[in-house]
Amino acid sequence: MDEVFKTSIDYLKGVGTSRAEILKKELGIFTFEDLLRYYPFKYIDRTRFYKIRDINPELPHVQVIARLKHKEIVGEKHTRRLIAIVQDDTASMELAWFQGVKWIEKTLIPGRAYIIFGKPGTFNGKAQMAHPEIEPYSPEALKRQGNLTLQPAYNSTERLKQFSLDTKGIQKLTATLLKGYSKHITETLPQYIINKFGLMGRKMAFQCIHFPEDANMLYEAQRRLKFDELFLIQLKLLKNKLLRNQKFKGFVFEKVGHYFNTFYQEKLPFDLTNAQKRVLKEIRTDTQRGVQMNRLLQGDVGSGKTVVALMNVLLAIDNGFQACIMAPTEILATQHYHSIKSLVGDDFLDVELLTGSTRAKARKVLHEKLENGSLQLLIGTHALLEDKVQFKNLGLVVIDEQHRFGVEQRAKLWKKNILPPHVLVMTATPIPRTLAMTLYGDLDVSVINELPAGRKPIETIHYYENQRLPMFGFMKREIAKGRQVYVVYPLIKESEKLDLKNLEDGVEIMSREFPLPQYRISIVHGKLSAADKEEEMQRFVKGETHIMVATTVIEVGVNVPNASVMIIENAERFGLSQLHQLRGRVGRGAEQSYCILMSSHKLSREGRIRLDTMVSTNDGFKISEIDLELRGPGDIEGTQQSGVMDLKIANLATDQQLLMQVRELVESIFEKDPQLTHPENLPIHQLLQVKNAGLSWDKIS
Repeated sequence: MDEVFKTSIDYLKGVGTSRAEILKKELGIFTFEDLLRYYPFKYIDRTRFYKIRDINPELPHVQVIARLKHKEIVGEKHTRRLIAIVQDDTASMELAWFQGVKWIEKTLIPGRAYIIFGKPGTFNGKAQMAHPEIEPYSPEALKRQGNLTLQPAYNSTERLKQFSLDTKGIQKLTATLLKGYSKHITETLPQYIINKFGLMGRKMAFQCIHFPEDANMLYEAQRRLKFDELFLIQLKLLKNKLLRNQKFKGFVFEKVGHYFNTFYQEKLPFDLTNAQKRVLKEIRTDTQRGVQMNRLLQGDVGSGKTVVALMNVLLAIDNGFQACIMAPTEILATQHYHSIKSLVGDDFLDVELLTGSTRAKARKVLHEKLENGSLQLLIGTHALLEDKVQFKNLGLVVIDEQHRFGVEQRAKLWKKNILPPHVLVMTATPIPRTLAMTLYGDLDVSVINELPAGRKPIETIHYYENQRLPMFGFMKREIAKGRQVYVVYPLIKESEKLDLKNLEDGVEIMSREFPLPQYRISIVHGKLSAADKEEEMQRFVKGETHIMVATTVIEVGVNVPNASVMIIENAERFGLSQLHQLRGRVGRGAEQSYCILMSSHKLSREGRIRLDTMVSTNDGFKISEIDLELRGPGDIEGTQQSGVMDLKIANLATDQQLLMQVRELVESIFEKDPQLTHPENLPIHQLLQVKNAGLSWDKIS
């Protein structure tokens, strides 16, 4: 894009200082380029004209030509509105404006014919239109409408409308921009790519995305601009991966020794699944190449990621290195610590836990052991990032639930050794392939897509409010069998703004329904101190309590094989990935487990889809695909932090095929021309230089 598009929006004809300020504040439009990339959210056919008698309130929008017969401002200060009566040769219709009344009233001249466009409605049995677009009729205006079969509609706000920046106002500014500066829109793709994929030229694409001549031209413009976005993302990610492989040498784990073999042959309490074996083989290959490993390990809840991570740790220790496992919460870090200690025993490995709650005396000993190399594995939270935490020879970093850590935070772990350690990133939220390719496109991806043998699928049931008594009965029957139950609430306290169940009321209800001494209840939420939280957790883990009433703090890091029931209140208010995570807290033992989703009868379309999805499948990858379709990528996995999700028009849910094509194209380009020095790839090299200005791509992803 030519430098001219970096010009401040203040300097575009028709904008000025006050309009520029509101565009910046409301829409984030600071430059000419921002306006150019502010795409319409829909297109309206303005070629058809209706007669007033043919208007149907069910129609989305209509356009009529009618003469203004009468206008008046009615009502007092706060209820003031402008009413106008227009008429064609078939009937009359009322127009109403509730904002901008004074300004609009001045522009309307009785007796004049107007082109009127808006959403039709009825009032007192007669045709009415509220806040229509209106412009004086003339042959030129009519011709202009005829030239645009599809008119762009832009998202606006009430504040923008006060500056006449409704959809029409934004349309005018965009037209001014394209008329004056489209000649400066340069091509960014080599001709061989444009020819191969049959792409529209870039200048034409920007013209047609805003003012398409027909539906086909609009489709081609959208395809070109989506291609550009996805191409740039994959270009950045794969270039970054290439640079890493060239720049960052890695420790070589040459041998499989005492620790790995003893654990595998004597301590592993179950057979590994084929998926776990495959992932271990992939990691083994990575750590022998002499290049730093960066691998993403995806696995559904309960698929055995921790065991794979531990065996990777043992591989590092066998080769004389230390390892660390970092988790986002104390609960999860503590859970990893206890799980690993129970797997390896007390005398096999020197393992320590470091969190914000670790006392100063224990920290001092821990730091000494870490620096002299006797501490082999350190498990912890963000506390691992502190400057005081110094390893003698860190060879492997395992990061769990990695999307909860920022790029800068994760990069700190690299600096704990002269050569950067191998990195294994784990996530229990299965990610659709297309999203993984975009979020983690510069990592190698491994997937554990099998559950350990003997695990029974969790049965999920949806109950409405009026089925609470059967739910209580079911809880009592499960507790009578010696099982335990989770009950999760969206809020701790009652909220005036949100009509949702809350934990405090829940505890009261549960205490009445499940009285002492027959039943005992644990309570866990985010406002408890770490010590109190841990005490309540341990009571439940040891089986001293039957029911744990909690908020979503138990979403990750709680492993109680005896818990067989998960009840989620106001389940319709949770996202699919969170529901799936919560469900994963049960089903960890050999017994049949259940998840009960409680909801009100008032369900949105999306709420119903989420609950129906949970009832119909336990497949986390299938759930994540539906979640992507429902929510789009902006929300999932905290994508905003990735630094590459600047998608204005491409959609990872609907443009999967195009993403695959682009990915394959970029891979083939780097395979043939890693440095982008071939003359035909000069535009790509320039594109990468411009877009990477000011960005550092040498950090951990």
